[in-house]
Amino acid sequence: MNERAANERAALERARQESALHYPLGPTLPAPGSVVDVAPGVRWLRMALPFALDHINLWLLRDRLDNRDGWTVVDCGIDNADTRARWQQVFDTALQGLPVLRVICTHMHPDHIGLAHWLCKRWGTAAHDCRLWISSTDWHAARVACHADTAFSGEGAAHFFARHGLLDEAALQQVRARTNYYGSLVPQVPRQYRRLLGGMVLPIGGQAWHCISGYGHAPEHIALHAPGLKVLIAGDMVLPRISTNVSVIDMEPEGDPLPLYLESIAQMLPLPADTLVLPSHGKPFVGLHTRIAQLQAHHDERFADVLQACAVRPCSAADLLPVLFKRMLDLHQTTFAMGEAVAHVHALLGRGQLRAASRHDGVDDGVLRFSSVSASTG
Repeated sequence: MNERAANERAALERARQESALHYPLGPTLPAPGSVVDVAPGVRWLRMALPFALDHINLWLLRDRLDNRDGWTVVDCGIDNADTRARWQQVFDTALQGLPVLRVICTHMHPDHIGLAHWLCKRWGTAAHDCRLWISSTDWHAARVACHADTAFSGEGAAHFFARHGLLDEAALQQVRARTNYYGSLVPQVPRQYRRLLGGMVLPIGGQAWHCISGYGHAPEHIALHAPGLKVLIAGDMVLPRISTNVSVIDMEPEGDPLPLYLESIAQMLPLPADTLVLPSHGKPFVGLHTRIAQLQAHHDERFADVLQACAVRPCSAADLLPVLFKRMLDLHQTTFAMGEAVAHVHALLGRGQLRAASRHDGVDDGVLRFSSVSASTG
């Protein structure tokens, strides 16, 4: 199948899956610097991102904390001048003259935590801190990443990708050159925070918001469910149009995050079928159970594709990119795609369905390649 046909087939499949979901707000999107009400006391805003995934959804929750009326912010956007300016528009027009009382970050990725330090400082006072609320694991990971050459950048990432078959020197040089990727989007992380844990219940605006921990996409992602509103702030765990990125990264080269992710989304199935899902990317939708089933089927299909390819010949993660991704990838997308490819082979290694070796045609060239167990032992 040529690239154009593959892209058309992928678009048709996305349209089919989307048609199984319900978008109660239709085509409505918040204009830059403005908000849309999605539930009582819940407001939706969007910030631009300089990537192929060009936006992030953020949320304002009407709140009362320490006898003060105001708002809780859920997720922040990256730190750049445009995002700060859009936030200022929101402050001027959408807060009803009330302060931001706290900042909740679902996890430590740059588009979620990048401006947390600015928001906390902007709204903190001598009498009242505006505190960051986040899982302890993600706070520590963000603090480390903010000051280190980690997470898809620098020499360590280049070595990791080369080990998994990405041998194009121009691409590797670009990875090496991105030595401050995370820090450029998240220049600071608040020095103090309040810890979120799965199972906690946060009273916000008269509603009980239940914390749901999830794993695989981030170290300890926290989604928020308000049964009284039938609303789930899903973060990146369940997205309507794209599959959540689940990657092995150079800091944890033997990681096996994909089973953790699949287990995490399965644990959301007891939530009511008519829950309004507020995702970090895409539009609010109803159809949580359907979408989880689609994501499970998607990964089952990718597992089958990997096993089929590795039954024909030993494949590195880089060899599997055209098997798993039917479109052209820029460098930013390639780094995430490499992480996802490694995640799929590690999951299959864990199941005993693949085996790994660094010898190819009798030569150890330092590249890990994977063969299906049936092909290598049959």
